[in-house]
Amino acid sequence: MAVTLDQTIAHKQHTLLSKVFASQTFWVVIAVILACLFLSVATDSFATTKNLYNITRNVTFVAIVALGMTFVIITGGIDLSVGSVLCLCSMVLAVTMHAGYGIEIGIGAAIATALIIGAFNGVLIAYLGFPPFVVTLGMLSIARSLAMVASNNTVVFQFGPDHDKLLALGGGAWVFGIANPVLYMIVLAMITGFVLRWTKFGRHIFAIGGNEHAATLTGVPVRQIKVVVYMISALAAGLAGIIQTGWLGAVTTNLGNGMELQVIAATVIGGAN
Repeated sequence: MAVTLDQTIAHKQHTLLSKVFASQTFWVVIAVILACLFLSVATDSFATTKNLYNITRNVTFVAIVALGMTFVIITGGIDLSVGSVLCLCSMVLAVTMHAGYGIEIGIGAAIATALIIGAFNGVLIAYLGFPPFVVTLGMLSIARSLAMVASNNTVVFQFGPDHDKLLALGGGAWVFGIANPVLYMIVLAMITGFVLRWTKFGRHIFAIGGNEHAATLTGVPVRQIKVVVYMISALAAGLAGIIQTGWLGAVTTNLGNGMELQVIAATVIGGAN
């Protein structure tokens, strides 16, 4: 029996709709929209410009860290250290600038700290075969302890000669009144999406998550990619820490405490598995 053009088009449309309704992301978006509508009706203060500004700004820190966590979870791993890494990188930035160094050196030191921690986690997991849960749980305590040592367990709120630059970096709104952290998140999300969807590195990450043994047999450098993945996760936490320091204007050793659970939840609900 011949299939007409109309039947072919109808089948494709039905398939597309089925994919949309089967998508976890679709239902998450619907849930968010319904929640926003309910809160807008239930209270007069929700749908205000100031409140929406604060909400979008506040969620960006978890979102940025979740972007890095996405790489880890896709490969079948987990990173419980992100909250403490965020704290340590924030403290490194604050202490460096408080000592009189410029913002560029402070940010560079914070990023270097994140990459070293990520590489350390990755090597233990990929090359020495330690479970990701154990390694990153240990790093959770180590990183926060180092933050306490670096600051003598005190609040750091003076950032030297570039104090105002740091506050503008994290607390400003340079484009159309949109909070800077939101803009950073959008840019990082676009980069993450591009890497995962359109690059060889992204395809290798999915291959490792699908079947690590098969990926190894096909020539995928599994160990190296795992190390890079944990470095990306730590880097995302470090960047979020830098931005959050500029927003808060102070750093305490409690910064990022318990954040790892929010990040993991956001990543999984967002569709990573």
